[in-house]
Amino acid sequence: MKQQPQHLFNSDVLVDLEKEQPADEKVAFTTGVSPSNPGANLLLRPLARDDYEKGFLQLLAQLTTVGEYPKEQFEERFEEMRALKDTYYVCVLEDTTTGKIIATGTLVVERKFIRGAAKRGHIEDIVVDSNTRGKQLGKLIIQTLRLLAKRTGCYKVTLDCSTTNVPFYEKCDFSKEDIHLMTKRF
Repeated sequence: MKQQPQHLFNSDVLVDLEKEQPADEKVAFTTGVSPSNPGANLLLRPLARDDYEKGFLQLLAQLTTVGEYPKEQFEERFEEMRALKDTYYVCVLEDTTTGKIIATGTLVVERKFIRGAAKRGHIEDIVVDSNTRGKQLGKLIIQTLRLLAKRTGCYKVTLDCSTTNVPFYEKCDFSKEDIHLMTKRF
């Protein structure tokens, strides 16, 4: 009997996500995809412990520096994130014909003392494999994470992006605010 994959979070939270979408939502997909119907031979799901073998880190390397590390280190980080219940929501799109991860994005839920102990969502690490871009999969990942933020009770969801990516995120119904991102790298 095949063992079920160990997911980072309960996949049931992704069921019927479209119900969270407001009627006045401006995000439209020309390809007809949605979180519950990502497209032919595509599976939208939580990150799994065995995604190390499915090219997850190689996909992230198309976005930023990942570095080399063994499967054991990946699994250790996976378990650390999984232990922080209701905090890390790493979603992946798997091509079921190849078994490879072709898109990913992360929602991090921050618990606040303000706004009556509210939650705020942060979207991070959005990347679509360079061979599958142009199919609105990045937009699908963003929409999934936005709806997931709403479902998990976040009062808002934010993301940081380069100036060149602002038009893409505006198409995903995000708006620029008069704030300044400051960074200190170590």
